[in-house]
Amino acid sequence: MSTATSPPGAGTEEISEPGVLSHRQILTILSGLMLGMFLAALDQTIVSTSIRTISDDLHGLSQQAWATTAYLITSTIATPLYGKLSDLYGRKPYYLAAITIFVVGSVLCTFSTSMTGLAAFRAVQGLGAGGLMSLALAIIGDIVPPRERARYQGYMLGTFATSSVAGPLIGGALAGQDQLLGITGWRWVFLVNVPIGIIALFVVAKVLNIPHTRRDHRIDWWGALTLSVGVVPLLLVAEQGREWGWDSSRSIACYVIGVVGIIAWIFVERWIGDDALIPMRLFRNGTFSKTSVLSVLIGMGMFGGMLMIPQEPNLAHS
Repeated sequence: MSTATSPPGAGTEEISEPGVLSHRQILTILSGLMLGMFLAALDQTIVSTSIRTISDDLHGLSQQAWATTAYLITSTIATPLYGKLSDLYGRKPYYLAAITIFVVGSVLCTFSTSMTGLAAFRAVQGLGAGGLMSLALAIIGDIVPPRERARYQGYMLGTFATSSVAGPLIGGALAGQDQLLGITGWRWVFLVNVPIGIIALFVVAKVLNIPHTRRDHRIDWWGALTLSVGVVPLLLVAEQGREWGWDSSRSIACYVIGVVGIIAWIFVERWIGDDALIPMRLFRNGTFSKTSVLSVLIGMGMFGGMLMIPQEPNLAHS
């Protein structure tokens, strides 16, 4: 069995195969991954309790949902692309890119002057967030042998749970401040991501060195395109359906385009085979199929509640 190229505990060791690192070395790498996971999970919930204050300050109450929708659209599309590109070209550069894009998006959100601008910058954030969770879990698979992965993934899920609970509390507290260090309180909802992201960037850059073998596989751009065609219209109608009318011509057009896009995506993925963003053969595994469906259902309830429940007290007293 090969060994790491640096002494145990060194920050620049290379990993040749899962299982060559000590528990301490894995935890060092995990610290950077957990910071990335914390950023992604925190940002999904911290905005929910502050969006009313933000929309009032930016005079865009009718557009507030776009701040969430834009984020969801770009993160949904980016997530499988990060996975495929990192399979082909290595995890580290794309994880660093995801953190960088997320931090840049957070800075841009901090200086938003309109809800339209905020929605655009949230879309930039989403491009980064799409890689933070998925690549963190993939990297664990690269550095940890299968029998120990549940142990270390438990740390990641604990981080996700903690940040998801802390997000609404932090968001509400920051949004309730008129000024904090000379900056409007709600702007700290996004600015708080910056120091955490910078720390994560330096930690990952220093300690994560995974040798990668170049693979001669194609990138599934057709899969990415059809997935976008399927997902974007459904997210749009979910955001605009109440205003348009759920049975209006625009809503029906979104339903049709979305369903056609998803069907086209399935056919494209079957045609591409193992080079697909999500190989369809995975769904032949009953465990994978069932957990995928359950994850969708749980996500619908969890994130729907996270987004809507914190706004009810504000709307009731408006």
